[in-house]
Amino acid sequence: MKVSKRLDSIPMSGIRKIFDLAGPNSINLGLGEPDLDPPAEAIEGMYQAALNHKNKYGPTAGVPELRDAVAKRFSKYADIDAGNIMITPSGSTALLEITQSFIDPGDEVLVPSPGFVIYGPHAVLAGGSYKEYRLTEGDFQPDIDDIQSLITKKTKMIVVNTPSNPTGGVMTKEAKKALLDIAEDKDVYILADEVYEPFVYEGEHVSFMDRLDRAVVASGFSKMMAVTGWRLGFICADKSDMDALIKMQYHVCANPNMPCQYGVLEAMPNIEPYLNRSREIYRKRRDLITKRINDIDGMELIPPKGAFYAFPSFDMDIASADLAGMLIKNGLICTPGSAFGKYGEGHLRFSYAASEEKISAGMDILEDTVRKIRK
Repeated sequence: MKVSKRLDSIPMSGIRKIFDLAGPNSINLGLGEPDLDPPAEAIEGMYQAALNHKNKYGPTAGVPELRDAVAKRFSKYADIDAGNIMITPSGSTALLEITQSFIDPGDEVLVPSPGFVIYGPHAVLAGGSYKEYRLTEGDFQPDIDDIQSLITKKTKMIVVNTPSNPTGGVMTKEAKKALLDIAEDKDVYILADEVYEPFVYEGEHVSFMDRLDRAVVASGFSKMMAVTGWRLGFICADKSDMDALIKMQYHVCANPNMPCQYGVLEAMPNIEPYLNRSREIYRKRRDLITKRINDIDGMELIPPKGAFYAFPSFDMDIASADLAGMLIKNGLICTPGSAFGKYGEGHLRFSYAASEEKISAGMDILEDTVRKIRK
């Protein structure tokens, strides 16, 4: 059967290509997957739900109790309730459903660069197109001048991600205001990916949930509760947009995973102590990988303020894909900056959602490889 032109036009993720090259005993700092145990309440809640026959179809928008619990937890950012929340089968699916619901053929979407690999392809799969906008070097804020220069009459949406994958950057209040000013002036909308919201180490999370007149927010539980395999996320949107999103989700999956929803629901009341412990673990790992990278001649890393990714720059005359390939041959998996867009070149991405022992061993390989290149 002939593949659709839209799908055929999208290359396979550069992240996946790297993993295909890795040996079985490699140190994996390339995967953004928490190595922490999930909350015990989540496991028990999912198990009990399955035992209690909650394995059938459920509401397309998610079970009402979980929608309500999510709204209560995130009401610290905005005046929202269960009617603003739809549970989705993963944060990635939330992003896909948003673009499928609101992007028409011919529409343009602006996506961050460096930025997560699926934003642009999702626009293409909806029949639209995308342009990459630059993030500022060092603090990785949206380059407002660059965004303004890219907007045309076809521009429908600007994608933002805070905290950022791959950079670890955390958006400032000033950047948020500037983006909303553009959105209002140019009559465009913000798609805010806030899945790493729980993991901010300096400053505070700046959410777009308080501006659902101009924004729709995608988030999830996979990173929050270290249950990436459960594939469970959510959308926070204006109530006037919810019927469209629910209709789209029905045609995607009918409803999210039922037992997993009850697992997340069981963990929500006591999630903050769990997240506090997780943040402290990641903060220590962040400090470790920052020190190790900055001790290597030719590499530089400003401590990331959020998420669990380090995105150091390097000054060697080598493409990031080639450098990542050399590291993989030497037993360290990371991701080339070029996998995250044209402005990601000159960087590597390391995940510190791994033990301190693995981080230290990986940095030994990085240090040795860079030293040999610079000889």
